[in-house]
Amino acid sequence: MKKHRSITARRLMNELAAHDTPFLFAVNYKGTETIILPLDELSEQECLYNFEGVGNLDTPPSPSRLAEVKWHVEKPDFEAYSRAFTRVQKAIAAGRTRLVNLTCQVPFFCELTPRELYMGTQAKYRLWIRDTLLCFSPETFLRIEQGEIKSYPMKGTIRADAPDAEAVLLGNEKEAEEHASVVELIKQDLSKVASRLEVRRYRYVDTLQTSNGPILETSSEVVGQLPKDYRAHLGDILFSQLPGGSITGMPKLESIKVIKSAEEYNRGFYTGVMGLYADGKLNSAVMIRFIDCSSKQLYYKAGGGITAKSDCLSEYNEVITKCYVPLR
Repeated sequence: MKKHRSITARRLMNELAAHDTPFLFAVNYKGTETIILPLDELSEQECLYNFEGVGNLDTPPSPSRLAEVKWHVEKPDFEAYSRAFTRVQKAIAAGRTRLVNLTCQVPFFCELTPRELYMGTQAKYRLWIRDTLLCFSPETFLRIEQGEIKSYPMKGTIRADAPDAEAVLLGNEKEAEEHASVVELIKQDLSKVASRLEVRRYRYVDTLQTSNGPILETSSEVVGQLPKDYRAHLGDILFSQLPGGSITGMPKLESIKVIKSAEEYNRGFYTGVMGLYADGKLNSAVMIRFIDCSSKQLYYKAGGGITAKSDCLSEYNEVITKCYVPLR
């Protein structure tokens, strides 16, 4: 699968959107590698996608086959996670940052191939690219339509079966602080390309069904107005927002430095962005709930936001909660 460098990717996206050519894309976390696939060149043997009901081949395995599927995610090494957590906490205590998205990777085992697993899952956004990635994300990144740009930062997770789960989640001071920081960052990012910014919805709660049981997550909706010629600059607009605020931290640039020193692995395409442009509309998602398929050993990658009020064990357990497969 051909990967484009940043400058080439921007230019190609600008050209395709200006000519109203539908295309699918995936950008890695660092923004250094981008896969761009015009829909008329898409092969179902190389790539499958479904973004909020819009996609290509989508025939699930038989219910009996899914019921028998066995999969396993190893728990993260607590000592390694604790080391990374401590590095982040020291950076926060030193005043370098106040919010950092700390992530890790764990070996993933399943009887199905990644392509088969894609066919057996359901999620708001799904993408499989051969020998590269499998993603089933609940988090919208950017929507663009009729000159309006919208972002939906997602921060805050709890098991839905916990006592008074929604009230506990909304009343959690650490989660509220983390969410407020991310919304502030998203507004700053959108101000680079849009005007008349507003938060239309704040900390609304969604229920997600997972293989580990239902979970609740909080999101917000931030909206702005783009210039009239936005289609001819679609690639520039997208890359101006990368990497996403919800998967880096606040302030963003310093948080990226902290992440680089704290995390002991390469994120690759995890926490990058995947999206679809068609009919003058852009719909994209943050690549979370992610399985790295670039080697023979598959890896599930997950993480969460760290603030001064974070507890290492609680954050570690939240990572485990996020390691799920949303089977149909």
